Amino acid sequence: MAQKQDKPPGETTQHITSIVLDESSLTARTQALEHERRVAMEDLIEWNHFTIKGADGPYALTLKTAEGRIIFAITSPMLKKPAILAIPLAPFRGIIRDYFLICESYFEAIKTGNLPKIEAIDMSRRGLHNEGSDLLITLLAEKVDMDSETARRLFTLLCALHMK
Repeated sequence: MAQKQDKPPGETTQHITSIVLDESSLTARTQALEHERRVAMEDLIEWNHFTIKGADGPYALTLKTAEGRIIFAITSPMLKKPAILAIPLAPFRGIIRDYFLICESYFEAIKTGNLPKIEAIDMSRRGLHNEGSDLLITLLAEKVDMDSETARRLFTLLCALHMK
């Protein structure tokens, strides 16, 4: 679990202050992908903009997968009970599969030190990452407002739930 101390008075409460990935949803993971997950969690907690429409934060978020869905369990001092948001996993499957293939190529290219190849693969990787984060924003738009950087980090964590 990643957790950040409360923000100073006067700062926005529209953010995630802690995040947990449901361990039962996590698959076996490589060291490189586990590092990506840790960095995404730390970066997300350090800075994010996340608002549940109609309920102020700050928010604690648990992510898991179940029955072909991505489940966001969100708590806040302003919510009487946790907000459970479920979105289908199916629209993400191709993006996640392609993202992992690109990541494998990226990590292999880093080992060779071929800078032009690394840069080309990284552009593809960022493009898929943007596609996944845009889809996440779209699927949650009715209930959640978030910026693209927050969505990018959440997409990384969604991928963590499917690491091989």
